[in-house]
This record gives sequence, structure tokens and C-alpha cells, in this order.
Amino acid sequence: MPVTTRALPTDDLWRLTVEHSPVGMAIVSPEGHFQFANVAMCDMLGYDPEVMATLSFHDITHSDDLASDMRLVEQCLAGEISSYRITKRYVCADGTIVIGDLSVALLRDPDGTPMHFISQIADLTERHAFVERLDAAEETIESERRRAEAVFDSVAVGLLLLDADGAYQAYNTRHSEFMALAFPDGHLGRVGQLGFLYDAEQTRTLTSEEMPTVRAVAGEEFDDLLLWVGEDPQTRRALSVSARSVRDRFGACAGAALAYQDVTDKIRAEKVKDDFVSTVSHELRTPLTSALAYLELLEESADVTDDGRHQVVAARRNVLRLSHLVADLLFATRATAGSTLIDPYRLDLVTTVAEAVEAAGPDAERAGVRLTLAQPASVSVVADGMRLRHVVDNLLANAILYSQRGGEVRVALADGHDRVVLTIADTGGGIDPDDVARVFDRFFRGTNALRLQAPGAGLGLDIVRTIVEAHGGEVSLESTPGVGTTVAVILPR
Repeated sequence: MPVTTRALPTDDLWRLTVEHSPVGMAIVSPEGHFQFANVAMCDMLGYDPEVMATLSFHDITHSDDLASDMRLVEQCLAGEISSYRITKRYVCADGTIVIGDLSVALLRDPDGTPMHFISQIADLTERHAFVERLDAAEETIESERRRAEAVFDSVAVGLLLLDADGAYQAYNTRHSEFMALAFPDGHLGRVGQLGFLYDAEQTRTLTSEEMPTVRAVAGEEFDDLLLWVGEDPQTRRALSVSARSVRDRFGACAGAALAYQDVTDKIRAEKVKDDFVSTVSHELRTPLTSALAYLELLEESADVTDDGRHQVVAARRNVLRLSHLVADLLFATRATAGSTLIDPYRLDLVTTVAEAVEAAGPDAERAGVRLTLAQPASVSVVADGMRLRHVVDNLLANAILYSQRGGEVRVALADGHDRVVLTIADTGGGIDPDDVARVFDRFFRGTNALRLQAPGAGLGLDIVRTIVEAHGGEVSLESTPGVGTTVAVILPR
């Protein structure tokens, strides 16, 4: 029941309405004492009706809000205003704080004497807490936006965002530098504009359909697409471009994001390295060939003692190994330059594999490794026999080198309907799992090669892959530490 300390000048209908109102309502004397408080107000503040009858608004108003409330009350009593509305804090019975939207009107008798205040209080606590959480969330979002913008604009990679229609939505400072090279007369802000964008070989400008932005807006995703930007070859930059689609919550394409990495210095450094390797290799080839020929003559000379012949054989073996390394370097240089690598003709692959296995026999015997071969009577393919022999030689040399004494290297050639599969499996120690993904990389030498101080420059498997792919085939490797390694070469018929 509501608090009533004296008779109120209201009829029963008004009283019923006030008592059951969901909004806190009260009648307060001019001195500030509660004469009436409805159920909603008692529940809001947590006071029993009997307690409320003993309180004034001073008792339940937060100390920091009391002065402003009293000032408005005084203005009402002085006739300066007839009502007011403020947001203030109330102290509940349990000490918690309720934030209320207070509306107050002063009721006077016919001769103007103040009778009482009619107060209405709406609980804004939850709303206020929600607004505070919303403000905090907005501040967090704004902070994250500023941070993202700072990162977006400070990275050394050109970043570009496109909408579904191909309009430029945002790009950072780095990308604007690339655009200045590609479009010196300005850009229209949409994909497809022609400019000074060149293919990877710098032989021609890109068509609109070839541009990364056009392909990305069409939904294509790609990595490390190489192009050059800039009219002047001296200041032209090489860019590696990657693209990802941006999708809405329904999965539809909403645009694309592209990243442009400047790889000019890397490409030019690789060219300098390749040119140096090519020059040195060519310079070494002729003297090595002469040295090898003279050592062979010296080895066959009757004037050489047995001890001297032994030293000549060792010298010839080392010169031969260096000659093979130079040949590998020259091959790698040709592959990088895009030169033609194979001269295919029809041959019997069985003969090529058998000859390679026979040639590897002495090395396997010295290493204490059993070498076996399983293949059909004949397998006809169109291929470069010399290059495929190089493939088999390299794979056999690796398998024997990394097999332990008493181990086995199994060579198998299988003739399929539309392909030929050559497998070379060893029972060596296997390859470190961290190295498997890189074994076909040029100049890569894995943990085992470094630990065993194995000869070579890390070119063997790179050359194997290059030759096989030049034939339209593929090569794969599987290795289990402690069990062994299997290399499979697949060639089309």
C-alpha cells in the first residue's frame, strides 16, 4: 500500500491511477517531506511505505545532486518557475544508486499559497547504463578505427579496397605512390583504367582485363602476381600483387582487397646474382674441361707412378665434381632466363633408367647400399633422354648418399595408361619435417646435408623439378624420419 500521512484532495479514480502507475509518483510538501509515494516509487528505491513516510527528498537525493534540486525547488516556491525537470541520482535503501528522470510541478491553492509538489520519476538506470556501454563501445570502435587507419597508412605495402562495382573505396599512402607511377595524369577511381602497367617480362602493357583490380572485382583470388609500373624503365617498380574477395554476411561478393609489395630490389638483386653465376660458370667451363682432359691423359701415362696415379685420380674426381657443379649452375641460369631446356624425341625410358642404375652401381657398392630395379620390358615416351638421365642420376645420387650402410634403394618404373611413374625409395634416415616443403628450392641445403657435410650447392632437386616440369610432368617427395624417403616422378605419355 502507498504511504498516506494526511487526507489528499483527490478523488478515488485519481488515487487508483496513481497507485498502479508503473512510473514512480509522489506528493511532497513545500518543506520537502513525502506526503504520498506510490508502489512503483517505493519499489524503485527499495524503501518500505512506512519508512518513506518519515523521509524527505533531501534524504534520498545523492549529495552531489542535492544543491541543484533545492535551487529549482526554491525557484518554484518563489514563483519564478511553476515546474522543472532534471535527471538526478537517488540513494536506495540498500545504498545503490538509481538514476531518475524527475518531473516536478508545484500546486497552489486559490490564493497562491504553495500546497504541495507533484513529482513523477522514471527510472533511467538501465537506459543510462546502456548509453554508457554504448558510448564506451563507440569510443573503442573509434579508437580501433584510428589505430587501423594508422597501421593501414604506415605499412610499406600498398593496400587497396574496392567495392563490388569496382570503385576505389580506400587506399594508403604507399599505394598512392604506385598509382602516381602507373597513372601520372591521374586516376578516375575505378578499375580498368589503362596506364603504365607492364607484364612480368616488361614487354607490353597490360590490357584492362589483365589488370589485378579488374580480376579481383570479378571474384578472382591470387597471390604474387608480378607486374611493373612506371613509364621510365629506370624508375619502373616491380610489384607482387595478391588479392582476396570481400564478402557480405550472405556470402555475396562485396568487393576486394589487394596488397602490392614492392619487389624491385629483390628482382634486380636476383638478376645480378644470376648474371654473376652465369659469367663465372662460363669462365670456369673451358679451363675445367681442359684440366679434366689433361688429368685423363696423365692418368693413362706410363710415366706416372702408382702413388702419383692415385693422386691424379683423386684430382680428376674433384675436377669432375666441380665440372658437374658448373654445369648445374649454367642449367639453373638458363632456366631462370626462360631458355628452352629440353629437346624431346621418342625414346625407351627403360633403357635410360637402366643405364643410370648401372652407372650408380659402383657408388652404391662402396656405400654398402643395395640397389634394385623393377621395370617393364619397354616404356616409350617422347622426352629429352639426356635431361631425364640427369633427373635419374640426381635422385639416385641423393638416395645413395643419405642411405646408411646396409640400407636399400629401390627404383621402380610403372607404365600407366596416360602417364609413366618413376619412383626411387631409400631406407635412409629421412628428411627433417621442417625441410620437406623446401627441398626443391634452389640453393636450399637441409639439416641432413649440413650435418653430413654432403657435397653440392643445393641445386640437384631444383634441377630435377625444372626438367620434369619442362616435360609437362610433376615430382613429389614423401619422407618419414627414421624410415626413409620416396621421390615420385610422373611424366605424360
